[in-house]
Amino acid sequence: MTPSNRMTSRERVLRILKRQPVDRVGLFEVFWKETAEQWSAQGYFERPDTISDHFGLDLRRAGGEIAPMSWKLVDLVADVDAGIQVVEESETTQLLRDGNGALLRQFKGFSGGLEHVGFLVTDRAGWQEHIRPRILDERTWQRRIDFARYRDLRAKCLRENLCLFAGVVGAFDLVSPMCGHEALLTGMAADPEWVRDMSQVYAEVTIHLLEIVFAQEGLPDGLWVWDDLGFKGRPFMSPRMYREMLFPAHKQLFDFAHSLDLPVVLHSDGFIEPLLPLLVEAGIDCLQPIEVKAGVDLLRLKKLYGDRLALIGGMDVRALETNDKRAVDAELASKLPTAMAGSGYILQVDHSVSSKVEYDTYRYFVEQGLRLGTYGQR
Repeated sequence: MTPSNRMTSRERVLRILKRQPVDRVGLFEVFWKETAEQWSAQGYFERPDTISDHFGLDLRRAGGEIAPMSWKLVDLVADVDAGIQVVEESETTQLLRDGNGALLRQFKGFSGGLEHVGFLVTDRAGWQEHIRPRILDERTWQRRIDFARYRDLRAKCLRENLCLFAGVVGAFDLVSPMCGHEALLTGMAADPEWVRDMSQVYAEVTIHLLEIVFAQEGLPDGLWVWDDLGFKGRPFMSPRMYREMLFPAHKQLFDFAHSLDLPVVLHSDGFIEPLLPLLVEAGIDCLQPIEVKAGVDLLRLKKLYGDRLALIGGMDVRALETNDKRAVDAELASKLPTAMAGSGYILQVDHSVSSKVEYDTYRYFVEQGLRLGTYGQR
């Protein structure tokens, strides 16, 4: 579906992340599971899991580009052998218990996040009793790594000159589903030492696990860190709280990646602009997905941080959900020329492609985006 390329996908993405000249913008996307299944059933490609190949995405992450997905290259639940237990089930939902002892509700046929229902751990004592010693138990570390997934994806990327990112979850997004946002955010105010300890333990063990997989299977091209630090209109915490409790863990993880010459892409949903100066200081090289619905502005970020950060996303998926090509044209025309100026931009919507988007609409978005996004042809 994409025009013949003067660069390989790997070359293109790595140069974009350094804001160096390239032939065109990069291409990346995340699709809801229902979207991939729907388009595959309609005959556009053979299987849902081939959707990234079908659209010629330039990069891959250990875990894939379909959500929700089994994206855990490393698994940091307390009881890594527990799996997911179905506690009860109705026609529309499943109540699940995970290896942290947390109860989470999943809505069938809907690819949104899991609803937090209840938690085994809600304070420092619970963390120290139920979670901390299990995570630090080195005897479990080999079982926490999905070697086969990483090995297979790395081989594919080497064969096809795609850019490979090892994906891990950051400290905030490891803690929040373990004890819940309410306990975590209350803890940030009432017991910051507890939150610092959780963040540090998760960061250190993540690094140890990555050292193991990289030593056994080889390096990727970059590190992708999922850590949702905001919601609509504001971050979950103040910049002061971020610096005090999360910044050290982030910096340690990002410094580890940079010690191996791996660029760092941070995925964070929500409005996190007040935290960006500190995230840049911590060492991110790229921000994704730039969620318009939460109030994040792609062009503002390009103006303020384009000399320091590459950017992925920021195209309002709601324009595609209209399935009106004029709306798609308007979204691309209003943002893409500025976003791609001087390199440093990879095309993606601002979150994920829902099943409201028709196949022909998304194909048009890709084709027009690559037409406008090819340097020297506008």
